[in-house]
Amino acid sequence: MTEVLKISLPDGSMREMPAGSTPGDVAAAIGPGLAKAALAARVNGEVRDLDRPFDADSELALITARDEDEALELVRHDYAHVLAEAVQALWPGTQITFGPATDDGFYYDVKAPDTRDPFSMDDLPAIEEKMREIIAADKPLRREVWTRRRLIDKWDAEGETFKAEWARELPEGEELTVYWSGSDWLDMCRGPHLPSTGKLDPRAFKLMRVAGAYWRGDQKNAQLTRIYGTGWLNRKQLDAHLMRLEEAAKRDHRKLGREMDLFHLQEEAHGSVFWHPNGYRIWRELEAYMRRKMDGAGYREIKTPQLMDVRQWEQSGHWGKYAENMFAVPDIVPEVEAEDTAASPRVAPDADWMAIKPMNCPAHVLVFKQGITSYRELPIRLGEMGCCHRNEPHGALHGLMRVRQFTQDDAHIFCTEAQVVDEVRAFCKLADSVYRDFGFSYEVKLALRPERRFGSEADWDKAEQELRDAVAEAGMQNEEYGWEELPGEGAFYAPKLEWHLTDAIGRTWQVGTIQGDRVLPERLDASYIGEDGERHRPVMLHRAIFGSYERFIGILIEHFAGKLPVWLAPVQAVVATIVSDADGYAREAEAKLKAAGIRVETDLRNEKINYKVREHSLAKVPHLLVVGKREAEEGTVAIRTLGEQRQQVVSLDDAIAMLQTEATPPDLR
Repeated sequence: MTEVLKISLPDGSMREMPAGSTPGDVAAAIGPGLAKAALAARVNGEVRDLDRPFDADSELALITARDEDEALELVRHDYAHVLAEAVQALWPGTQITFGPATDDGFYYDVKAPDTRDPFSMDDLPAIEEKMREIIAADKPLRREVWTRRRLIDKWDAEGETFKAEWARELPEGEELTVYWSGSDWLDMCRGPHLPSTGKLDPRAFKLMRVAGAYWRGDQKNAQLTRIYGTGWLNRKQLDAHLMRLEEAAKRDHRKLGREMDLFHLQEEAHGSVFWHPNGYRIWRELEAYMRRKMDGAGYREIKTPQLMDVRQWEQSGHWGKYAENMFAVPDIVPEVEAEDTAASPRVAPDADWMAIKPMNCPAHVLVFKQGITSYRELPIRLGEMGCCHRNEPHGALHGLMRVRQFTQDDAHIFCTEAQVVDEVRAFCKLADSVYRDFGFSYEVKLALRPERRFGSEADWDKAEQELRDAVAEAGMQNEEYGWEELPGEGAFYAPKLEWHLTDAIGRTWQVGTIQGDRVLPERLDASYIGEDGERHRPVMLHRAIFGSYERFIGILIEHFAGKLPVWLAPVQAVVATIVSDADGYAREAEAKLKAAGIRVETDLRNEKINYKVREHSLAKVPHLLVVGKREAEEGTVAIRTLGEQRQQVVSLDDAIAMLQTEATPPDLR
C-alpha cells in the first residue's frame, strides 16, 4: 500500500501526495502555471530544491519571482555557479574556490591556469558570452549526496587543490552535497538551487569588475582573482540597478569632496581625515545643530580621555571581545645616551598598557560613578562629541564611510528600570525630528541577542521587550516605519534599535541606534541609591543619531549630490562681477551679507561670467549673486540658484532676507 504524505499549503488547504513526491510535483498538481513559475520551495521553513523529495508530512510554500528577496538570493547563487562553470570551460585548468551571493549580485574566487596571467577586465565579455550559452542550454541543476572521501578523491584527481583542502577539513564521515550542472560540471555546495540554468534570465546579469583576493582571506595564502557580477530576476531590474550605480558614481562623496575642497585622505594617516576649511564648516554646523538638539532634550555634555588603562577595558569586557580592533599603547620611559641630546623612547619592562578608546561608554560609566547618585537624580543623560579610534583593516577603509578615527554624537542615559521605556520613546521622537530636518525617511529595526553575549536570558528578555514597547508607544512599530526584528544582530552586551535611512537614490544607511544595557553597569559596578536606601544598578542606554560625523557627512554629500541645504553649505553665496566697474558694489554687497550672518565670498576676477558660473556650480555654491553696472546703479543683484536655469533680479535687501531665511538651521526657524 502506497504511503500518503499530507502537505499543508499557505492558504490552509491540504494536498495528499504519494511517498517520494517533491515540491515540484505539488506545483504541477496545482497547475502548469505554478509549475513553470516555481523556483524553489520552503519546506517546514527550510528553503529546498523543487526536486528534493519530502521526508514526511510537511508544510510547503512555493517560492516564485514574487518572493523577491528569496528569489534574488537563489538566482544570484546560480549566477555564481554559472560564472565558475564558464571560466573553467573557457580556460581548462582554472581552479575554483567559492562564490556566494551578495547584496546586489555575486562573485567567485578563481585561480587562473599557470599558462596564463590572472584574469582581468578584458576577459569579462568572453565570460559573459559563455555564461549566456550555459543559461540557454537549460542544464538541469541536480543535487547529490557524496561522502567526504569521494569528494576529496575527485578534487585531487582534477587538481582542485583549494577544494580538496577545504574538503579535508570537514568532519570525518559527514555526507556532503554537490550539484551537477547538466552531466559535465559539478561543484561542492549546500544549495539550494533553481531547477535548471534556463530559469535564469540571460539579460539580467552583468560582470562588473575583477579584484585580487587571497585564499581563505589570508594574505599569506595563494592569490586568487575575484570576479564580481550583479544579477537580477529580469532586465528591467538590472537596468534600474545600473542606473543607480551611475547616479551613485556622480554622487560619490570622495569625488565631490575634491571638487568642493572639503577634505582629503593620504597614506601618512591611514583612515583619518584631513578636513579643509570648507569641510570643517559643515562639521561645525552639524555639531552646533546637534548640541542644540541635545541641550533641548536634557543632555549634559562631558569630555573624557582618549587613553585608558587596559585593565578598564578588560573589566568592561571590550578587551576580550574587541582587542584586535583596538590600538594599545605602552607606557614608555625616555632614555638619553651620554653623547646624544635626543630622548629615545623605550618600553619599560613593567610598563602598564593603555588603550585608545574605540567607544565612549566605559568612560561615561566612570563619570557617572563619581559621587553618590540618588534615584531622584535619574535619568542622567551624558553626551559627548567623542573622538574614537578603531583598527580597521586597510582594505576596508572607504573615504568618510569607514575610517579609523571618527567622532560620535554619543550619549548614555542612566535610568531606573521603570524609566527605560519612556527614555527610549523620547529618543525615538528626538531621532525622528533630526532625520526629518535633513529630509530623510527611515525604517526602524530591532537587533536581537547574538549567539555570543554577556548577561542572563531574563535580562535579555526584558531589554528586548522594553525596546519593542517604546517603539510601539512612539507609534513606529508598523509597516510605515519598516518595522523588522533581526535575530542575532545585537551587540554582545545589549539588543539595539537601529535607524536605517533611505537616501535620494534609494540606498539605505544604518545610522542611529539605541541599546538597552544591563551588562556594563554590572561589570563596572555602577549604582545609585534607591528610594529604599539600598544600592541598585541603573540601566544604561547607549544612543547616537548621526552615528559618526565623518560617515554622516559622507551620507549627506551623496544624498544631496553635493547640493547641501543652504544652512549647511560652506559658502552660501558668491557675489560675482560681470565688469570691473562693479567691484566696489560687489564689496559693499559682501559686507552687508556678512553683517547679516551669511557665509559669502566675492569673485572679482577678470574672467567671463559664464566661466565663473561653471566654476562655482562645480563647487556647489547654492547662490551666485551676479552684479554689473546696472545692478550697481539700481542696488540689485541677479540671483542664479544652483540647479535652476532661470535667474531672478531682486533688490540687495530682498536677497539678504531670502538668504537669511535659507541659512537659518531648521531647528531655529
